[in-house]
Order: sequence, then structure tokens, then C-alpha cells
Amino acid sequence: MLRKTIELSKHQQKWLGVFLLSLTLSWGVTQLDINSLTDWGLKAINAQILRPEQAAEIIYNKLPYLPRENEYRSAETGEIDPEHTLMSRFIRYHKDFQRRSPQYRLDWKVTLADYLGVNRSIRESNYPGSTLASNPLPQDIEVIRQLSRRQRQQLVDLLVAIYNPQSQPTTNQSVPNENETEETSSEGSTPSNPSLSQPGDAQLLAP
Repeated sequence: MLRKTIELSKHQQKWLGVFLLSLTLSWGVTQLDINSLTDWGLKAINAQILRPEQAAEIIYNKLPYLPRENEYRSAETGEIDPEHTLMSRFIRYHKDFQRRSPQYRLDWKVTLADYLGVNRSIRESNYPGSTLASNPLPQDIEVIRQLSRRQRQQLVDLLVAIYNPQSQPTTNQSVPNENETEETSSEGSTPSNPSLSQPGDAQLLAP
């Protein structure tokens, strides 16, 4: 009887272990098939622990036209910190200082709006540069404002692809030229009720 009880306990422990493993994997990736781990699934798990500096390197590899802005010296050592890049600061400001989700385009566009001066005002005391001898905020803002609308859209798409691989990019959609107006002719058109906005529907602000 005692031996049977012990065997039953081991059997329960086995199934408990399988359950806990399944639960852990389901937390890392939504609707992940445990029996067939795919590349995007593994990337989604890794994205949860991806350091901003690592994500920044991915961005610079994909979008080489973005300046690194990593020539600032450490306030403690006086040495240049090459990992303290524009994109690593951009990501840290978004995630750590503003506590915004890295998975949705709309949240990244709101952060871009901060840099463009049309949303929240960014203060040096609320920006990742306190460990540097001089705060990079003014130059970072200037660089972001110099990006074209298409470049900002590419940046947003890539950030979402890194932190939410299941999302579909939007850069394949037509982006109006800066000289084009957003007004369309109403001739021959039938009025329709406006639809509810969805995450990511907002257009990038500024021309």
C-alpha cells in the first residue's frame, strides 16, 4: 500500500511538472504550440528579457541611416560609453521612464510625439542620460526631428517587430508625401460612420 502511494505521488509530480512547463511557455508567448516551437516563438520569449542596448544593435543593423550618437563620456570614468546610443536611450525612455508598452505601434508613436514636441515635454531629469557627463537630450530630439515620416514609420515597424514578432509591418502601405494634403474630394462618395480607433491606427505626427 505504501509503495503504491509513492508511485502515485511520482505520477502526480510528473504531470505537475508538465503543467508548470506548459504554463511557463504560455506566459512567454501567446498561443504558443508547445509541441512545435517556432523561430518567432523563441524570439517573442527573448524579447521579454532583451536589453535596450541589444535591441538598439538590431535597429542599427536594419536601419543603418540612423546615427548612433554614442560619443558621450561617462560622468564616473570619463570614458566614452559606446553602448549609450540614441536608440538605447529612446527605448529606455519609452519603457523605463514612461512605462509604455513596447508591443504596440500607437505607444511608440506617442513616444515619437514626445520627441517631436507635440505631446509630453521631455525633461533632462526624466531622460536616460544621468550617467553621462553631458545630457544628450537636446541632440537626440534634434536627430529624431530630422527623420522623414517614412523613416519614423520604419523605426516604429522595426521596434514592434522586435518586441511583438506576430505584428504585421505597415511600411508596405503607401505613405503620403510631405507636400501632399490629407484632404480628399468628397464628390461621388457616400458618407459613412467613423469606425472606432484601434491600437496603431494613429498617423505619425508632424510633417
